[in-house]
Amino acid sequence: MKPDDPLLRILACPLDKGPLALLHSDEALYNPRLRLRYPILDGIPQLLPSSGEQVGAEEHLLLLARHPAAAAASRWEP
Repeated sequence: MKPDDPLLRILACPLDKGPLALLHSDEALYNPRLRLRYPILDGIPQLLPSSGEQVGAEEHLLLLARHPAAAAASRWEP
């Protein structure tokens, strides 16, 4: 998956239905509001609620600093 993939505009977190940020280096999608990382396996996002991996506070801050899209997604409101 690439940052300009049109699929990124329609993918949403299965829990809060908000936008996800692509963590290209980790091959994952990230929901900064819930601090959940969803893996991308063989190019397919694993967006089942049970697939989300909780991210700790320190790693969350690092992800926000490294990925501007994650910081933008953190300000989303339904």
